[in-house]
Amino acid sequence: MLEGTEAITGASLVWALDAATLRHQAIAKNIANANADNYVPVKVNFEAHVRDGRRELQDRGRLSAGTVAGLFATPVPTAAVLDAAGAPAKVQVDTEVANMAQNSVHYQALIKGLSRHLGILATAVSDGKR
Repeated sequence: MLEGTEAITGASLVWALDAATLRHQAIAKNIANANADNYVPVKVNFEAHVRDGRRELQDRGRLSAGTVAGLFATPVPTAAVLDAAGAPAKVQVDTEVANMAQNSVHYQALIKGLSRHLGILATAVSDGKR
């Protein structure tokens, strides 16, 4: 049981870090191309990607192994940012910079969580040798 919990925790943290990295790349691309003609800004839709898992967790009180495996197996999608008329939205640089700052804080929190997780495993291994 512990092995499964450890594997899911580690995989979840790494998967969330990958999504945060992808989000950071999309934001950077939007900022870099803010003044480019015909540029279509993009966003990472991480929340929609995990919506099914959240729904199952609320309905059943737990996630099935198949749902977790499905989340990890499929890439986090990106989507074009469109305005109300369906045309590519204009990049708002100040909003994108704020999104990048928020994403950086999320990324740092994930790194800290992964560091603590690995620290706990290291303690378990080193104390197990005694």
